[in-house]
Parts: sequence; C-alpha cells; structure tokens
Amino acid sequence: QVQLVESGGGLVQPGGSLRLSCGTSGIIFSNYAMGWYRQAPGKQRELVARIFTTGNTYFADAVKGRFTISRDNAKNTVYLQMNSLKPEDTAVYYCNAMRSTINYWGKGTLVTVSS
Repeated sequence: QVQLVESGGGLVQPGGSLRLSCGTSGIIFSNYAMGWYRQAPGKQRELVARIFTTGNTYFADAVKGRFTISRDNAKNTVYLQMNSLKPEDTAVYYCNAMRSTINYWGKGTLVTVSS
C-alpha cells in the first residue's frame, strides 16, 4: 500500500519560513520524481517544485529564489523549504510521487501565511 504523508504546515507570518516534509512508504522512493503541488481556495492545483531522480530540480516562477526542494533517499522523504513566505503562498500543499504515467498523492498539509 502506497502512502505519502505530508507534515510541517501551519500558520506563519509574512516573511517567515516553513519546512514541509513528505514521508513515503510502499514505493521504491529513489525511482520516483518527487514534487510539491499547491491548491489555493478557488484555484487549480499547481506544481510548485519537483526534484527528479537525478537530483535536478524545477521550480515554478512564483517561488524561484524562495523555495528549495530536497530529497533523502535513505529516509524515503522529500522536503520543501519555504522562505520569505507571502500571503499568496497560502494553500494546501500536496506531495506527489511520479514515475512514467504513475502518480501518487498525499492528502495535503495547510500552509497559511497571514499576520
């Protein structure tokens, strides 16, 4: 049974930082590209960042220079470090594991950026 479990969300003031974690089980983690998506109220889910099996990364323009993504294959975990947070970063953040046409999703963790 595949499980992706996000943690680390919460309430943070503008300019603050949070680190999200996504622990996985049931997959060969090192074989999957891992990503973080987010969905704000009334908006479509969007890709925020992805880290490939090679270690190469992709970031959406909205978060470049503020967010970093990393993975620990020994711990089957992917991280999203979010700095200089803005109110527009408020969303539910979802972890994604992708290999070819296979996609697995976590249930999400809420990040609220507000003073």
